Amino acid sequence: MSIASIENKLLEATVKLIEAAAVWLPDDVENALLKAYEIENIPATRSFLKAMIDNVKIAREKRLPICQDTGVVMFHAAVGDKFPFTGLLPSILRKATVEATKRIPLRPNTIDVFTGKNPGDNTGRYMPWIDWDFVEGSDTAEITVLLKGGGSEVIGRAKNLIPAEGLKGVMKYVIEAVYEAGPQPCPPIIVSVGIGPNVSTAMKLAYKGLLRPVGQRHEIPEVAKFEEELLRAINDIGFGAHGMRGKVTALDVHVDYAPRHPATLSVAVVINCWAARRASMRIYPDGRVEYLTHPHLNKEVV
Repeated sequence: MSIASIENKLLEATVKLIEAAAVWLPDDVENALLKAYEIENIPATRSFLKAMIDNVKIAREKRLPICQDTGVVMFHAAVGDKFPFTGLLPSILRKATVEATKRIPLRPNTIDVFTGKNPGDNTGRYMPWIDWDFVEGSDTAEITVLLKGGGSEVIGRAKNLIPAEGLKGVMKYVIEAVYEAGPQPCPPIIVSVGIGPNVSTAMKLAYKGLLRPVGQRHEIPEVAKFEEELLRAINDIGFGAHGMRGKVTALDVHVDYAPRHPATLSVAVVINCWAARRASMRIYPDGRVEYLTHPHLNKEVV
């Protein structure tokens, strides 16, 4: 297969990946919504959750975006050092974003900060955003797309705490962030927390946490325990779905960290609304594509 043929194949595969994120809520998120519906006993709260679940089903059946705010297109690329098409990926991901905007369609959401102009195709300076990880010894690439809406994004925050505040200070900061956000980020939400030596590192870790499936705990037991404690504390706030009161304010909490500096304890909080739209695929060195989060799409791959 020629390079041009592989490039075209990967372009189409990436358009399908973006469509999957926009149209099909991942199973882990949908199952968490169904569980929340079973747990809640307040009629108004249950009616909001039912509307969310019905919306998910309708979007899937009609292949329409789950939400009118289709977000900004953000990619995470975990690329093996032996993967042969790394240099093609930036162009493919950008072209796929333009094509997906037309086909799905996606709402054009990239506005130039200085000119106020919208190019109409969800591209622009540094957009779509691509975050890179490189995997030693691998010859594949895993591409994840995250469609990040604006309503939950405005709640994101970061701060340098005093190291003496410790994890109790981190917990306090996260709970205050969720409490002050109220129903604005469309709960039940997914909360992702990054901790590290500076705000930049903490925020990057927080964003990567949004890519982790709901219900998947951190591999380090102490971090997993902290996630559970934060989840209980946030749900004790009692906002419930869309602030209608209830037992489930957050579907999950994800935490990751890097070692801090002796003088800093940086923490970042990123929130996703209930419509956590993400999709992942693996690209093999021969150009084959495997959809990981939406395996039913593999039947459609030629």
